[in-house]
Amino acid sequence: MDPPQDSAAPPSPPAQSGGSFGIPAMLVFASIVIIASPAMVPSCWYTRNSLSILHQVPEGHVGVYWKGGALLKTITEPGFHLKMPLVTQYEPVLVTLQTDQVRNIPCGTKGGVMINFEKIEVVNKLKKEYVYETLLNYGVNYDNTWIYDKIHHEINQFCSSHSLQQVYIDVFDQIDEKMKDALQCDCTKYAPGIEILSVRVTKPIIPERIRRNYEQMEEERTKVLISIERQKVVEKESETQKKMAIHEAEKTATVSNILREQKLKEQENAMELQEIENQMFIAHRKCLADADFYSAMKEAEANKMKLTPEFLELKFIEAIANNTKIFFGHKVPDMVLDQRLLVGNFLENVSQQVHGERQ
Repeated sequence: MDPPQDSAAPPSPPAQSGGSFGIPAMLVFASIVIIASPAMVPSCWYTRNSLSILHQVPEGHVGVYWKGGALLKTITEPGFHLKMPLVTQYEPVLVTLQTDQVRNIPCGTKGGVMINFEKIEVVNKLKKEYVYETLLNYGVNYDNTWIYDKIHHEINQFCSSHSLQQVYIDVFDQIDEKMKDALQCDCTKYAPGIEILSVRVTKPIIPERIRRNYEQMEEERTKVLISIERQKVVEKESETQKKMAIHEAEKTATVSNILREQKLKEQENAMELQEIENQMFIAHRKCLADADFYSAMKEAEANKMKLTPEFLELKFIEAIANNTKIFFGHKVPDMVLDQRLLVGNFLENVSQQVHGERQ
């Protein structure tokens, strides 16, 4: 019979110190490495964004994020935020006014002259509510598609349909608005989050020979304008002198009219005074005539009352007595008697008339 075997398991070998780390120690070590990584790796924006946990969104921007190259719908406001290191990438996007400068834009005019726009400034803004849609379709450099490349296209389209005279002088003041409308029209249709506020176009650079011709033309035009302005000044002076002469004549005529009216007024006043005096004289004479008439009437009435036979006989006797003439001849008594008879008859007739009127 075989001897009995021990059923206990052999003891395990002792653990070696320093051969491996526990899981908590590894997590702490990884965290320390990740936090300290911005100082340990080269200064690269993408690397910092990938490795950092804490990041800052500047004022006037919003934060957008990618995970494994896919754009996330998460949009953060300005301030401090956290993200997954190495997995999530972050990029600040400007949502306030920005000015994009497009430089050195060559184009050919309708007549075949090559010109160059040195600089065109486009003031634009990305609407905050369209950030995700715009970056999803056109990326962070969306302005390359809808501003830089679009400006080149629109400027060449404009130049090809206009002559050099029109582009350089005639319609140059309209290019700003035309470019703004063209950019905004396409952005509204395909990228509604982009708002074009204004476009500033600098004067294009044209060939030197043509530029000198334009300068000569401008100089001649300036001379013509100067001569026209001088002519206008002379005409203005003549017109001013004419107006002064007219004003002086009107003033003289006005003074003459005033003096004439004054004389007429004086004469009218004199006539009125004379009329008053005439009326006063007539009234006075009329009063005198009425007084004389009244006196004569009263005297006639008094005389009529005196014409009595006795009074008439008395007057006859007084008249005979005062007669100093002496008559000679045999007919004298007869003449006296005849006169007495005549007077007596006359007195009798008068007396009868007086009595008849009284009755």
